[in-house]
Amino acid sequence: MKRVTVLDNRFEADVFSDALSKEGIPHLVRSFEDTAYDGIYVSQKGWGEILVYEEHFERAKEIIEEARRGFD
Repeated sequence: MKRVTVLDNRFEADVFSDALSKEGIPHLVRSFEDTAYDGIYVSQKGWGEILVYEEHFERAKEIIEEARRGFD
Protein backbone atom coordinates (compact mmCIF):
# COMPACT_ATOMS: atom_id res chain seq x y z
CA MET A 1 0.00 0.00 0.00
CA LYS A 2 1.07 3.56 -0.68
CA ARG A 3 0.56 6.71 1.41
CA VAL A 4 -1.85 9.07 -0.27
CA THR A 5 -1.92 11.73 2.46
CA VAL A 6 -0.81 12.62 5.96
CA LEU A 7 -3.65 13.50 8.33
CA ASP A 8 -3.67 16.42 10.74
CA ASN A 9 -6.37 15.02 13.01
CA ARG A 10 -9.14 12.46 13.50
CA PHE A 11 -11.69 14.73 11.80
CA GLU A 12 -9.69 14.67 8.55
CA ALA A 13 -9.36 10.92 8.86
CA ASP A 14 -13.12 10.52 9.12
CA VAL A 15 -13.94 12.91 6.26
CA PHE A 16 -11.38 11.46 3.84
CA SER A 17 -12.17 7.87 4.78
CA ASP A 18 -15.87 8.47 4.19
CA ALA A 19 -15.18 10.07 0.79
CA LEU A 20 -12.99 7.14 -0.28
CA SER A 21 -15.54 4.60 0.93
CA LYS A 22 -18.30 6.30 -1.04
CA GLU A 23 -16.16 5.87 -4.18
CA GLY A 24 -15.47 2.22 -3.37
CA ILE A 25 -11.74 2.73 -2.86
CA PRO A 26 -10.23 0.30 -0.35
CA HIS A 27 -7.99 2.13 2.10
CA LEU A 28 -6.38 1.97 5.51
CA VAL A 29 -6.28 4.76 8.09
CA ARG A 30 -3.20 4.43 10.28
CA SER A 31 -2.80 6.61 13.35
CA PHE A 32 0.60 7.66 14.64
CA GLU A 33 -0.78 7.99 18.17
CA ASP A 34 1.17 5.83 20.56
CA THR A 35 -0.12 5.22 24.06
CA ALA A 36 3.34 4.25 25.32
CA TYR A 37 4.70 7.69 24.46
CA ASP A 38 1.46 9.63 25.02
CA GLY A 39 1.28 10.83 21.40
CA ILE A 40 4.52 12.85 21.45
CA TYR A 41 5.30 11.94 17.83
CA VAL A 42 2.00 13.29 16.48
CA SER A 43 3.39 16.84 16.35
CA GLN A 44 6.34 15.64 14.23
CA LYS A 45 4.62 13.13 11.94
CA GLY A 46 1.00 14.29 11.87
CA TRP A 47 -1.98 12.49 13.37
CA GLY A 48 -1.83 9.62 10.89
CA GLU A 49 -1.96 8.62 7.26
CA ILE A 50 -4.23 7.08 4.66
CA LEU A 51 -2.86 4.22 2.59
CA VAL A 52 -4.33 2.90 -0.67
CA TYR A 53 -3.37 0.26 -3.19
CA GLU A 54 -1.21 1.52 -6.04
CA GLU A 55 -3.97 1.04 -8.62
CA HIS A 56 -6.25 3.41 -6.66
CA PHE A 57 -3.61 6.02 -5.82
CA GLU A 58 -4.38 8.68 -8.44
CA ARG A 59 -8.15 8.57 -7.94
CA ALA A 60 -7.76 8.58 -4.15
CA LYS A 61 -5.49 11.61 -4.40
CA GLU A 62 -8.12 13.47 -6.46
CA ILE A 63 -10.89 12.60 -3.99
CA ILE A 64 -8.85 13.74 -1.00
CA GLU A 65 -7.82 17.00 -2.70
CA GLU A 66 -11.48 17.69 -3.50
CA ALA A 67 -12.52 16.97 0.09
CA ARG A 68 -9.70 19.15 1.41
CA ARG A 69 -10.93 22.09 -0.70
CA GLY A 70 -14.23 21.77 1.18
CA PHE A 71 -12.41 22.84 4.36
CA ASP A 72 -11.62 26.30 2.92
